[in-house]
Amino acid sequence: MSPRTRRSAEELVRDVHAAVLEETAEVGVGRLTMDGIGRRAGAARTTLYRRWSDPVEVLLDALYHAHPVEEPAPGADDLRGDLVGALRLMVSWMISPAGRAVAAVLTDPARTPEMSEALFERVFSRRGGSFTSTVMHHYAARGHFPAERITPVVTDIGEALVTKRMMDTGALPDDAYLTEIVDQAILPALAPVRPSAVEVGDGRSSSHS
Repeated sequence: MSPRTRRSAEELVRDVHAAVLEETAEVGVGRLTMDGIGRRAGAARTTLYRRWSDPVEVLLDALYHAHPVEEPAPGADDLRGDLVGALRLMVSWMISPAGRAVAAVLTDPARTPEMSEALFERVFSRRGGSFTSTVMHHYAARGHFPAERITPVVTDIGEALVTKRMMDTGALPDDAYLTEIVDQAILPALAPVRPSAVEVGDGRSSSHS
């Protein structure tokens, strides 16, 4: 048997990233160790410590690089399609190694509040927030709706409904359901608010008695 070809730095990082995602999905974040990651990656623990300070740092680095970001239509001419595409990207991510690792972290009773905070601040926030928020900001910047409509609640609608559907049915939602989420929940929430009959300035009804 010929000796194994020496890996490049990029290949080593790729293998370590794949290994930590698999290890986390299997044992959870509370039992994650450099030894376990190294065994899966075929790398010595000392090699890992040259780049990362602890197993959680390896995991966060892997999750950051594996987290997808939706790329809206450059011409901003298909809001509905781009929102459906963003939710479709989320569904694909949920069954990927990174998605399974995140699920293991969030359901691990040994996880700490600091771990959850780091996950959201160092992975999700730096990769655009929710899957649909990149699309929303892209279209708001081009005048399709007021940016003020993009609230934390609105950006969470898609992900919350996809997650609930999976919890309720045990299956990932199909494209038809993703389209219903966009049509019935997200797009109405982004639509400009129509002026009400009450005058905001003085609180009086605009109708005359």
